[in-house]
Amino acid sequence: MLSNEGQKLNRVVVCTPTKEYASASNLEEHNIGERVDPKLAIGQHDRLKSTLADFGAEVIDIPELEEHPNSVFTRDTALCTSQGYVKLRPGLKTRQGEEEWMAEALEAMEEPFVGGIEAPGTVEGGDVVIAGKVAFIGRSIRTNGYGIRQLSTLLGRIGYEIRVIELPDTILHLDKVLMVLGPKQVLYCREIIPKEKIKDFEGIGISCGEDTTANIICLGNRELIVNISNSVVKDRLESKRYIVHSLDLSEFAKGMGGPNCLIMPVERGA
Repeated sequence: MLSNEGQKLNRVVVCTPTKEYASASNLEEHNIGERVDPKLAIGQHDRLKSTLADFGAEVIDIPELEEHPNSVFTRDTALCTSQGYVKLRPGLKTRQGEEEWMAEALEAMEEPFVGGIEAPGTVEGGDVVIAGKVAFIGRSIRTNGYGIRQLSTLLGRIGYEIRVIELPDTILHLDKVLMVLGPKQVLYCREIIPKEKIKDFEGIGISCGEDTTANIICLGNRELIVNISNSVVKDRLESKRYIVHSLDLSEFAKGMGGPNCLIMPVERGA
């Protein structure tokens, strides 16, 4: 189970885009910016899986959900916690149903179920970052107040401290402006994240914009995955003695996604 996104990544669910992602008929409806090159997308995703596996993580690759091109972005469909998983409810209408698909996969892995988000609530996984006993939740165009109240109740019962962060409509998900680097370290965008929200954490602040975002994957042990276009963050983290794996994930940027969007972290630990 997942107790802290800064710990070593041991088990993760991904979804190789073999068909659906590249064949979306209505790009605007699915919030995909431009047509995807299917061969290139698969090659980039394969490199991501290899990097995860080389680090020692068990990579579970599940088939795309039919007629759901965004199912490649597994992060948004569920939230794994220290006691089990929460079934989320996507805010983008064309993504609704993916939560059931992911729940089936997690049940097959014998992950305990601790609750779910019900209508009219919406929560997407990119808006939730678990850092020890703190659960950061972004209120965004995809995660609404009803969903935040439900999730706060569920996570409060488990023992998490809830810190809600208001996001402007220009920011799709919280993980674009806040992500965990280690057990007590976070990467954050100065313009969006108030300093009081990250009290008790060591913060590395960046100025977000264009390709510069906090959307990274923490592998653990000071190793990270960063999109190759996110060069400012790569250089900053390397200057802080992190080991950075730069991957070309340009085909997923077309779908408004970054590295963190492509994984469902299930288990982390020492």
